[in-house]
Amino acid sequence: MPTIETVILESPEPEATETFYRTAFGLDDRLHVRATQAPTAGFRGYLLSLVVSQPGSVDLLTTAAIKGGATVLQPAKKSFWGYGGVIQAPDGAIWKITTSAKRDTAPATRNIDAFVLLLGVTDVKKTKQFYVDQGLTVAKSFGSKYVEFDTAPSPVKLAMYTRRAAAKDAGIDPEGTGARRIAVSAAGDQSFTDPDGLVWEGAPVPA
Repeated sequence: MPTIETVILESPEPEATETFYRTAFGLDDRLHVRATQAPTAGFRGYLLSLVVSQPGSVDLLTTAAIKGGATVLQPAKKSFWGYGGVIQAPDGAIWKITTSAKRDTAPATRNIDAFVLLLGVTDVKKTKQFYVDQGLTVAKSFGSKYVEFDTAPSPVKLAMYTRRAAAKDAGIDPEGTGARRIAVSAAGDQSFTDPDGLVWEGAPVPA
């Protein structure tokens, strides 16, 4: 079964992008950046989500990102599900920072409980079946609306919903063209591209 070892973001300014993410989020080996000049415009069809323990930690990470040059797409606020907001990093990637808690119970920290790749796909049922065929197991599924895969012991979780729902979640128009500027490095030598163009690049497991 393929598991995501690292999310790879592509940027025309990889050094500046690496510095931003190291300073804002400190994701260590879960996020890598590489150079590209491929043009892209509008929504890229995914969100990256950071799940933390409480609202103060959401605010701490959001403030760090804004200081590094990120822009706010959805201000952090309470909701039925908890507390969270959405920002767009200087390289254009969209990040959702959230918690299921609605109040703080301890000092805010930069600790990240979960790093999730949220795909906005054209056809949820079709793409779910594609990943099942690749060997992934469905952990949660709500028909054609939302699917979450069991990617343990991967340091990166994988989920999907419709492209329109993902764009609405981010607060942007769902239209987009050009390169996605994202790939994943997967354990093992299996490489494939999903129905919406996300590339999985096999990375042999060290002996």
